[in-house]
Amino acid sequence: MTEEKPNRRYLTIMLVPDRGQESRTYRLSYRMLRALGSVAAIVALGLTLVAGSWWYLAARASRVSDLEDQVRSLEADRARVQALAKELEGIEHQYARIREMFGAHTAPAPSDAWLPPTGAPPTGSGRRGSAPRITADASIPSSWPLTERGFVTQGLLDADSGQTEHPGLDIAVPTDSYIRAAGAGTVVDVGEDPVYGRFVVIDHGDGYTTLYGHASLTVVERGQQVWQNEVIALSGSTGRSTAPHLHFEVLLNGEAVDPLTLVQQP
Repeated sequence: MTEEKPNRRYLTIMLVPDRGQESRTYRLSYRMLRALGSVAAIVALGLTLVAGSWWYLAARASRVSDLEDQVRSLEADRARVQALAKELEGIEHQYARIREMFGAHTAPAPSDAWLPPTGAPPTGSGRRGSAPRITADASIPSSWPLTERGFVTQGLLDADSGQTEHPGLDIAVPTDSYIRAAGAGTVVDVGEDPVYGRFVVIDHGDGYTTLYGHASLTVVERGQQVWQNEVIALSGSTGRSTAPHLHFEVLLNGEAVDPLTLVQQP
């Protein structure tokens, strides 16, 4: 028989099964219980550290996933920037071609603008300082409405074209280029419009009228008689416009006709 040590405290656990089976008794000292409690605490601490590590690793994995999404987004942004840079390069190339067409790097050619003396009838060759010779059919708008060739950026588009209707020509020219009357006639309207900006309308008779839009300055008045090739305004970008140009319309009995069927670009 084991001799019990004096002053040692014990905990007795008795297990009594059902159905008359033999009961079992377990006797544990408080020292052993303290040891078991320490082991349980260590196990619990270990489990807590494992769980904490798992949550930390899960959070890091989620962060890595977020970073991968950001990298993909940055790569997509980089691809868009490269596409925009390529598009900008094309636009700059077109702009350089337009500048070359306008002679931005060369000395300007002499203009054939004609500013008639007050009350003087038109005679002469049509160069600067003299008026163009007027023929019997001068009322028909048949002259190019600029003293420069310009660059046609938009032609006439009717409602049947499937695109937004555009009743005339858009001709890109530098600001303050001379705009001249395509034919002799009477100024029936001059003013400023939200769409056309500063504009001039000339009645040439025989059902023909012409409109000149987006001017920076108009130099004629309503009711004034003008001669073919007479300067009536300076080009600009007023109204609904994104760049300096002339909007030129020819109407026959109120219906827009293609100006290039009547006038020829130099």
